[in-house]
Amino acid sequence: MPRGFTVKRERQYQHIKDSAKRRGESAGRAEEIAARTVNKERARSGEAKTASKSSTQDMSSSRRGGLRSHRGAGGPTKAQLYAEARRRGVKGRSTMNKAQLARAVGR
Repeated sequence: MPRGFTVKRERQYQHIKDSAKRRGESAGRAEEIAARTVNKERARSGEAKTASKSSTQDMSSSRRGGLRSHRGAGGPTKAQLYAEARRRGVKGRSTMNKAQLARAVGR
């Protein structure tokens, strides 16, 4: 269990980890998914000392999971595609829409 978790976050972590294992994820991958999800929720609620821009400005993981469970996987968000394009040095990325960014980064 990562340090700094409250009792609520420990329960949340365990629930997400167990759910991922039931879906067929390996133990290591289930732990990674659970830790990332809980850390994002901690950042969004102000419990974490540091937080990335995508953690605080992107939609919550519970909202994204709800959307995916009803409409299928929507893939990465435009912000995530933009960040990847920036890392790869794609020219003209600021004027691209989501579909263009996806093509530019090869998704």
